[in-house]
Parts: sequence; structure tokens; C-alpha cells
Amino acid sequence: MQSLRTRRVYQQDDAAVPTLPLYRSAPPLEVRLEDFEAFAVDRLRVLKAISDGLSRGKKPDEMKKLVTELWRTHMRLPKPSEAVNKDVISHFVLRLVYCRTEDLRKWFLSMETTLFRYRFKNESPEAQRALMADFNLPYKAVNTAEFESVKDKLSQVARSFGQPLPTADTIFYKVPFEDVPELVASRRVYIHQGNAYVAMNQVVSLVVTQFRSFLSKALILTNRKWTSSIKEQEKDRLTPIVEVLSTSYLGPDYSQPRESAEISLKDIDNLARSSFPLCMRHLYEKLKEDHHLKHGGRMQLGLFLKGVGLKLDDALAFWRAEFSQKVGAERFEKEYAYNIRHNYGREGKRVDYTPFSCQKVISSTPGVGDHHGCPFRHFSEENLRAALGRMGVGNRGMDDIIDKVQNRHYQVACTLTFEAVHGSTCDAGINHPNQYFIDSQKILQSKNQPTM
Repeated sequence: MQSLRTRRVYQQDDAAVPTLPLYRSAPPLEVRLEDFEAFAVDRLRVLKAISDGLSRGKKPDEMKKLVTELWRTHMRLPKPSEAVNKDVISHFVLRLVYCRTEDLRKWFLSMETTLFRYRFKNESPEAQRALMADFNLPYKAVNTAEFESVKDKLSQVARSFGQPLPTADTIFYKVPFEDVPELVASRRVYIHQGNAYVAMNQVVSLVVTQFRSFLSKALILTNRKWTSSIKEQEKDRLTPIVEVLSTSYLGPDYSQPRESAEISLKDIDNLARSSFPLCMRHLYEKLKEDHHLKHGGRMQLGLFLKGVGLKLDDALAFWRAEFSQKVGAERFEKEYAYNIRHNYGREGKRVDYTPFSCQKVISSTPGVGDHHGCPFRHFSEENLRAALGRMGVGNRGMDDIIDKVQNRHYQVACTLTFEAVHGSTCDAGINHPNQYFIDSQKILQSKNQPTM
């Protein structure tokens, strides 16, 4: 990443700019610190949306459309050369961010490979052949005589998955079958004497395999550079940005209620049943049951209530009413009221604290007697099924949710819960408890409005 700090400015003729870089090496760009972070955040939005799409089981055609829209929304710039620079810079910044642990490397490798796959598919055949040449792939096109000798077999394979029959103009490459494992696994290629015959419209598998292998090795090398030198050298400048990006919440700010929204004490019971996500509903029920929550639970629920419109005076009254039943009013004022005022920016440094995002809730580690965190991650299957049942989720929807939980797709599980409870789709996915509440209220209010 040192090349990102050199004084030379990388420029290209816009007419000659390639649209899909291979990220072999960081270009000699001068990058402002603001762009370093902003470009990475934009690319991270793309990768996280891809992850959500895959987790929700989107089909290849849907994923192709999704990737195209995401790239256009988050990564386009007026000049092609500027867009390529942003593409390359953002990749190398996130390579630095996600090289640091095995789990981070695995996620980044999978998402970048998926992104590369669909971007490659959007390239013209000429550009695809050029990219193959850039990878120095040692495969040669099958000549006419060999094509005629295997044409019938190739036609059988094409018929089996509804593809046009090959003609003399169709380009095929003969490659070792182990180089295209996904095509072999799906029986989409003819194999003869250890070689697979890969059509030009299938070469994405060849290129993606090479890209994944290269990036996997590059992430290991980047990790070594990070731990041996970059982390310490950039401890006052880049390191804080790098260390926070992988867990950053990228959605809207819910520190203040939206559209002058405000809730009162008398509303909370009904709202908890109708519009609280499971993580907040569970905390609310435990507070009502025990008249107490530990610090993590008070922070998670308290900031959520602040974000949905509970004013400070009402918040104090709300917590006082519950806690006084267990610790008494005097102790509440001495030990707990300060922290509530602090969360609203009225004490201490007077920081206006932000409600926790899904990512922050999921990453928390509740201990014995704690009730905060993400139920989809921390509940047993039995307890989760019981909680979902109380929310009105049916058996079929519940099985789908449990399947996502077992595959560690906790936010997708929450999204499916939202859809099951409200009978409405949520294509954007749930990324924040306060988003869940706002979207729930919009749906419920629209159902209650009289039709013309």
C-alpha cells in the first residue's frame, strides 16, 4: 500500500481505460485520506449487498442485475479514468482491511470473486479474451479438425442444459478438468482424456478460478506486510481507519428520530409487540419481567428507544418506573439516571450517542445474566423458535429462518422474520434495529389508512 502514498499521479487516456482491472499491483496514485476511506466505504456497500443477495438465495440472473445496479450506484464517476482509479484504490484499501484474520480474508475473497465474476460476464467477448490473455492462461482454442471429432458430444452437453448447439464458429478451449471444478460439478462440459472442453461463454469459470487463486495468495502476503510494518508505521493515520472499516455500519444515522417522530410512554407496550425487532422485544420483555437490565442491555435498548423518538424526560420516567420496583427510586437516581442522561448527550462529554446497528448487536458477547446481543446468534434453536412463535411467525417461515441462522446469516434471518410478521417483502434487508422499527411502522400505517 506504500505506492498509494507516492507523489506521482496516475492518469490514463479515457478512451483506452480498461473497465475490469486485475488488481495485480497498486497503481502509483496520490490519494487523499478522505478518498482512501470514502472509496473503500462505497466498495464495501457493494460487497455487503452482494453478500446479502447470496444469503437470500438470489438466482444468477438476479445477482447479475443486482451487481450491475450496485456498481452503477456506488462506484461510477464522471470520467472513466477516475472510475478505474476508484475501483483500484478501493480494492487495495479493502484488501488491507480484510487481510487481517482468516474469517475476514475468507469473506472478502468470496465477495470479490463474485463481484469479478459478474463484471467479467458484462464484458464484451473481445474484452473477455483480452482479460484471458492478461492472466497468461496456457489454454489454446480447439482447432477445426478436433472440434469436428467431438462436435456430437459437445452438442449433447449443450442440449442437457438448454444452450444453443455449437457451430463451427463457436470457440472452445481444452483445459485440464481440475481447472474448472464448478463446470465439472454441474456437468456443463464434455470431458475427454482428462481435459474439459470449455465454450467461450463459459470461460468465466477459467478466469474466476485464476482470479480467486491470485487474490487468495495476495491476501496472505498483504497480511504479512500489515503485521510486520504497515500497522506500526501508519498507527496515527491509516491504521485507525483500516481497523474500523470491517465493522463499520454503512447505513443511515438513527441517532435522531426520523421525520419528527416521537413516541410516548403509553405507546411503548403496543409498539414493542408490533414493531420492535426480536433483539429489542426480548430486552423489553426481560425488563418488564425482571425490572432490571445489565449495562449492555440498557445501552442497546435505551439508544434504540432514543432513536425511535422517546424523549429524555420520558426515558427517565420509563426506566425509573421499572428499576424502582427492584432497586428503589433513590438508588435509581444515584446509580442509573446519569447514564440515561449521558446517552442523550446531557452529561459528560455531551456526545449524542447513536443506536446500535445490527452489526454491533451481532458482534456483542453477552455474559451470564445478560440479555443484549442478537437472539438469532445467541439463542438456542428451541428458545428462538418459541420467541418467533410469540411474534406470529408460522412453521414454514420459521424453518427458513432457522436455516439462515444455522448458516450464520443472522441479518437475513431477521429480514425473513420481518417479512413473515408483516406479510411484506424487504428487498433492502434489515441492517439496523431502528430501520426495522421505521419500516414496520410505515407498513402498519399504510394498512390502517382508509382507501379512496
